[in-house]
Amino acid sequence: MAKAAKKETPLMQQYNSIKVKYPGALLLFRVGDFYETFGEDAIKAAGILGIVLTKRGNGSESETALAGFPHHSLETYLPKLVRAGQRVAICDQLEDPKTTKTIVKRGVTELVTPGVSYNDNIVQQKANNYLASVFFDKSAIGIAFLDISTGEFLVSQGNAAYIDKLLQGFKPTEVIMGKRQYKAFVDEFGANFYTYTLDEWPYSGDYAQETLLKHFEVKSLKGFGIDRLSSGIVAAGVALHYLNETEHRNLQHISNISRIEEDRYMWLDRFTIRNLELVGSANENAVTLVDVLDQTSSPMGARLLKRWIVMPLKDQAAINERLAVVDYLCRHGELREELVREIRQIGDLERLISKIGLQKANPREVAQLRRALQAIDRLKTLASGADVEALGIIAEQLNPCTRISERIATHLHPEPPVLISKGNVIAAGVDEELDKLRKVAYGGKDYLLEIQKRESEATGIPSLKIAFNNVFGYYLEVTNAHKDKVPAGWVRKQTLVNAERYITEELKEYEEQILGAEEKIQALETRLYGALIAAVAEYIKPVQHNAHLVAQLDVLVNFAVISEKNHYVRPEVNNGTAIDIKGGRHPVIEQHLPVGEDYITNDVFLDTETQQIIIITGPNMAGKSALLRQTGLIVLMAQMGCFVPAKEARIGLVDKIFTRVGASDNLSSGESTFMVEMNETASIMNNLSERSLILLDEIGRGTSTYDGISIAWAIAEFLHHHPTVRAKTLFATHYHELNELATSFPRIKNYNVSVKEVNNKVIFLRKLVPGGSEHSFGLHVAKLAGMPPKLLQRANEILKRLEQERTGGERIKDSIKKIQKQAYQLQMFSIDDPILVKIRDMLNNLDVNTLTPVEALMKLDEIQRLLKN
Repeated sequence: MAKAAKKETPLMQQYNSIKVKYPGALLLFRVGDFYETFGEDAIKAAGILGIVLTKRGNGSESETALAGFPHHSLETYLPKLVRAGQRVAICDQLEDPKTTKTIVKRGVTELVTPGVSYNDNIVQQKANNYLASVFFDKSAIGIAFLDISTGEFLVSQGNAAYIDKLLQGFKPTEVIMGKRQYKAFVDEFGANFYTYTLDEWPYSGDYAQETLLKHFEVKSLKGFGIDRLSSGIVAAGVALHYLNETEHRNLQHISNISRIEEDRYMWLDRFTIRNLELVGSANENAVTLVDVLDQTSSPMGARLLKRWIVMPLKDQAAINERLAVVDYLCRHGELREELVREIRQIGDLERLISKIGLQKANPREVAQLRRALQAIDRLKTLASGADVEALGIIAEQLNPCTRISERIATHLHPEPPVLISKGNVIAAGVDEELDKLRKVAYGGKDYLLEIQKRESEATGIPSLKIAFNNVFGYYLEVTNAHKDKVPAGWVRKQTLVNAERYITEELKEYEEQILGAEEKIQALETRLYGALIAAVAEYIKPVQHNAHLVAQLDVLVNFAVISEKNHYVRPEVNNGTAIDIKGGRHPVIEQHLPVGEDYITNDVFLDTETQQIIIITGPNMAGKSALLRQTGLIVLMAQMGCFVPAKEARIGLVDKIFTRVGASDNLSSGESTFMVEMNETASIMNNLSERSLILLDEIGRGTSTYDGISIAWAIAEFLHHHPTVRAKTLFATHYHELNELATSFPRIKNYNVSVKEVNNKVIFLRKLVPGGSEHSFGLHVAKLAGMPPKLLQRANEILKRLEQERTGGERIKDSIKKIQKQAYQLQMFSIDDPILVKIRDMLNNLDVNTLTPVEALMKLDEIQRLLKN
């Protein structure tokens, strides 16, 4: 007989019907005061959250794994699940259990994914939480970045290199694409992103464009300047579609969409963003540029600073506008401090107004919005008094939204609770009915005392008192000494040892009035608060614009603060082609020097006429890499609009910074150090421009010495002889042979990072001086690293022998070359001697470049024996 099918309870039937609609999501199912997970979800949740895993229907056929937590702990547990890479569907009870006799109606109210979240405990305060949508079209790749927590919506399109650069700069927490395009995405951009694939239908026809037009309530996308980005429009439309699919439908705060203006910004590819350690590092505990530059006063400013770092400007007027503000604020310390004080009062206005749009803002957050608008009013006054044009423009555009600010002040309680259910959300005097109900509900003490006094006098019971309990509500308590004075109309409810308790018709009516009032108060406050939120939502656009202006102001004030603190100077940014840095310092390294140690500054000069390429030699650890990086960072900081760590800096606008710094194995994808190095270098050589700055560190180290030298030599030649562009280049190398280039090419110059050898010890002076270097001091570095003395001694012996062999070997090879030359000359004459023919053929077949010194000696010996015979 066939085994009977598992019998499901109505609750599990409901659970399974909802679960099937959200494949791949972990379902949090609200049951009473708990969120429960079942089956595989329960096993996952228990493992991630560290909660107890139990079983439902223990021992029965329908036994199911079960794990849950109290509903009020959602804010604690949800972030942990999302950070673990889970998509979480939150299923709530959609009706009051008291109002139904059947199973409670339930449904998913929100699907939270890593890229679709605005929860304060999930999103990082100082970082955007971008969802990226990618679409591979025939001619271009479209991309959109959407941050639901701030309302920011950006779109672009281009080739794979450009999209790669954007993905590295914006660092999305989730990337969505069509199922068929997943392989193409991984092939182009790697598998390091959290991805989710969608069905293909939203990518077809005009669906994406219609989604955007409907959302923004417009007839054309021309007004946003994105109408020609056909691939980008598809990516953007699908991003909005995805929000709808994840149960996010209140999206008024996504009020604009704009094109990423790639022509405005310096090109920084993903290698450069990584190698210069701008906003992140592969090295654990490394300090990045943003760590040093970020002393912003608001989360909005911190997020914008990251954007400015990875997207420096290349427009001279815009850069100098920022520098002028920083200069003014450096000279006006008191104004700077006042601006900082007001910006701190504003908090995260960008995410706060987004919560209004999402209808998720609590009363305390609305009160904070008013405080922010008041601070904006004060900021406007402060900035308008400054004698610098750019600050005046910001002041002019700031909008304190006085009308809504006043409405919040009059309608909202001055110190509201976080939850509406706690009461006291709406201020007194806003609604007459609410005030009356509050008098009944909360002003009852006086009324009860009045009843107590009246009944005491009427009955002659001096010890009469009124109290309340949860069993039968309000009651009159009479001691046994006076129970014979109780009127006939009182109803006895409880007998105690020393007293009896009674209720009256009047008390019951009053109790009903109070209980009814409390329910009515909550309903009324919820309605009035909803009306207030709707009124505030009308101001989403101006408040978002305020947030954008405050973020800009915050970053500029921050630049002034750190410039003052770290002794940075104003760079001169011009339209020339020279980079002239005097007394330059590395902004990160100088912050982490031992106490009392000064940073050794260096001058760097590059132009397109006299000193286009600098070959820098010097031992490892002498500071070649630091010098390369600091040059790149100074140029980048100048074009961000920040002062720079130098005594003087004149920067001819740079449109691209390329770096090839350090070994970076990509073994997980089967690529060697050398392959990675060559890929990165090829990318540079194929994308050069007249205003490029190239920083090359130890090119060719991943292969044999002769291969490495020949590749490095060819790269230097290529850059010098390029027919159309003269890219400025710093080329650090341990191949001293490259110093020969300076003798043949007029725009290549040799420099070295100087060292001093005292008593067989090396002192690193870290100073860049003209001329090449002859030694690598590798063994000295090994000694500094703590290598065992015996090992170092043996290495020294081997080095001497190799140097002797190499010198001997070179002499032998020279001898053979001469002999080969003679052999070619012998061919011109007829030789009948078979021994000479044999020697001639032997010499002609020799490849001198591949001979080891030992093999060369053996060949010479062989020739000598032939001649003797």
